[in-house]
Amino acid sequence: MKYLICEDFSGQEVPFIFPRRVDHQDMRDQLPYAKVTAAGFVELTPQGFHCYGGNSELGLNARPNDSLILAEALRQR
Repeated sequence: MKYLICEDFSGQEVPFIFPRRVDHQDMRDQLPYAKVTAAGFVELTPQGFHCYGGNSELGLNARPNDSLILAEALRQR
């Protein structure tokens, strides 16, 4: 899967996960947020989410804390 992390209007980082067949730029164009802070690929491993890579079109890469942002957004409530 691919992902983007955007900053919402209150300054919170919001993750978006989408299929590999969708380009990062195409997904970015669909989102209402002005600022994208990270982009890359994500896999679910036995240890949790693993974020890696990036997107040269957007000039963004995966960051070390992206897996924590994804895990928090998807945790059971």
